[in-house]
Amino acid sequence: MVVILIVAALGFAIVYYKFQKPWKEVDTPFPKQWRLILVEKVNFYNALNSHEKSQFEHRVHEFLLNHRVTGVSVKIDEVDKVLCAASAIIPIFRFPEWRYTNLVEVLIYPNHFDDQFNTEGEERNILGMVGTGYMEGKMILSQMALHKGFENSTDKRNTAIHEFIHLIDKMDGTVDGIPSVLMQNQSSIPWLSLIHDKMDEIHKDKSDIDPYAGTSKSEFLPVVSEYFFERPKLLASKHPRLYEALEAFFNHEMDKRSLQVKKHVIRRNSPCPCGSGEKFKHCCLDD
Repeated sequence: MVVILIVAALGFAIVYYKFQKPWKEVDTPFPKQWRLILVEKVNFYNALNSHEKSQFEHRVHEFLLNHRVTGVSVKIDEVDKVLCAASAIIPIFRFPEWRYTNLVEVLIYPNHFDDQFNTEGEERNILGMVGTGYMEGKMILSQMALHKGFENSTDKRNTAIHEFIHLIDKMDGTVDGIPSVLMQNQSSIPWLSLIHDKMDEIHKDKSDIDPYAGTSKSEFLPVVSEYFFERPKLLASKHPRLYEALEAFFNHEMDKRSLQVKKHVIRRNSPCPCGSGEKFKHCCLDD
C-alpha cells in the first residue's frame, strides 16, 4: 500500500512539474474592452466592490497571459477568452496565490462533442471535459455552453465553472469529489456523509439540485458548486449544511453577494465602466 501511495505521489509530482513554466506577471493595464465584457456579461464581477473588481481583472489578465485559449473548428474572440478566464477565477477568487498549475490550454469547440472529441455524429453529448492521458493539461469547452453559462444566471448551471471545479478537484491527483486542496486539513468524513445524504434526496426526487449531481461523487461537487456561485441565497435557504460546506471550501460568503442584478448595457452616453467619470463615448469607446 505504501509503495502504491509513493508511486501515485511521484506520478502527480511529475505531472505537476511537467506544466511548470516561468509565470508571466501582468505588466500592462487591463484592456478596457475586456472590462466592458465583464461589465456586460459577468454578474459575479458586477457584485464586487471597486477594489475587488481590480483584483478580479488582474487575475483574469494573469490567467490569459499564462494559459492558451484556442478555437477548434470555430473562430473565437476576446469575449470567449474573457469568459473562459472569468470562469476560472470565480471559484478561486478568495485564494490570491492560486494558480492552475495543471492547465496549459483551453480548447473551445463549437458545440457538443463526444468522448473522442468529435464535433460531428450522433453520439455527441459532452459540453465540457478535463483532459487525461495525451490530453493531460488541457480542458475542452463548448463555445455554446460557455456563453449560455453567463447568459442565464438563474438556472444554477455554468459548464465552464463546472469544469474548473473538476480541475481544482484534480489538484490532489484524482477527480473524486473530495477537494483536498480546499479542505485545509478538514476531515473528508462529514463531506462524504453530506454527499451521501444529498445524493439520496436526488435519487428520491426530493431535491432541486440538478440530477446530474446524483450520478457520482466526482460530479456532485462541480454541480453543487455551480449552484453555489449562481444562486447562493437559494442554496443557503434550501440546503444550509451544503451551503456552509461550500462556503468553507471556497472561503467566500456568496450569500452576501447581490448577484441577481441586471447586467449592464453600456451605451454611448452611459458612465464609463472604467471609473473615469466621463461618458463612455468620450472615454473607452474612443479606444
